[in-house]
Amino acid sequence: MKLRSLLAAALAATSLAMVPGLASAQAPAYKPEYRMSLVLGTAFPWGKSGEIWANLVRERTQGRINIKLYPGVSLLQGDQTREFSGLRQGVIDLAVGSTINWSPQVRQLNLFSMPFLMPDFAAIDALTQGEVGQQLFKDIERAGAVPLAWGENGYREISNSKHAIKTPADLKGLKIRVVGSPLFLDTFTALGANPTQMSWADAQPALASKAVDGQENPLSIFTAAKLHSVEQKHLTLWGYVADPLIFVVNKDVWASWTEADRKIVREAAIEAGAQGKALARKGLVEPGKPLIKQISDLGVTVTELTPEQRAEFVKATRPVYEKWKKQIGADLVGKAEKAIAARKP
Repeated sequence: MKLRSLLAAALAATSLAMVPGLASAQAPAYKPEYRMSLVLGTAFPWGKSGEIWANLVRERTQGRINIKLYPGVSLLQGDQTREFSGLRQGVIDLAVGSTINWSPQVRQLNLFSMPFLMPDFAAIDALTQGEVGQQLFKDIERAGAVPLAWGENGYREISNSKHAIKTPADLKGLKIRVVGSPLFLDTFTALGANPTQMSWADAQPALASKAVDGQENPLSIFTAAKLHSVEQKHLTLWGYVADPLIFVVNKDVWASWTEADRKIVREAAIEAGAQGKALARKGLVEPGKPLIKQISDLGVTVTELTPEQRAEFVKATRPVYEKWKKQIGADLVGKAEKAIAARKP
């Protein structure tokens, strides 16, 4: 009798497990490993942000969620612009991604690439930490992913191998490597440059061989990638756009985790985003901006634009700004402009 009872119980359990959806509702199936996509490795604040997130999640879930980093967008053969699509399709489980790289799929993210919209770090914070940031997270969710936190790659400054850039005329004819964004192409074309779309993996060899003259990137990338050693001897601080990062999870992966683990992953993303932002701004918010001196000591001529010089670049790119304001959404851009105007230093 006892044996028959045990067999009946086992059969019942097997039958329940075969009911579609019931087993997953009772105990979500966790993968042995989750894949996180990153453009840059852990030598950069971007990659370090991802590493911090992965470590916090692994520790706090006691290994239930084990995340492996895939820098260089290696899950997509290095194509940065396909990252968000890969995330939606399930090729990628998690990502710390760039608003620039994801803007082809989520047009509202072009907001951060509007030329000269954000004059300082307080302006970035006014957008990401306020109503605009919340609205953008809703846009990302509608596009098919789950956004959790903001991070930062930093202001994109311009360097080249030819001469100092102080006016729009100094960009005339320069071949500048840019990411695959139509807005970037429009901006540099308006300034008289020759923008050349290229992945980051291809950019450094191109700079070293002088196949391209210059590039634009945050200073943390300039130093970590040792761009002074690939002919980038002239650097201009113009702060024309900034690149916030977004911590995101694939929708199906998110749904497969328990509510308690989702809370852990979200809180870890927020912490990692804050730490990554501090790393991206290190040396630029302290008195004297020690990072600028560090770069100058490498033999790089650093030019900081005066307000009058910056105004010339703003004027030259204004038609691009107005064109893209319509494409991104005048209401969203208007909210951003008001939030920046009301920011606290």
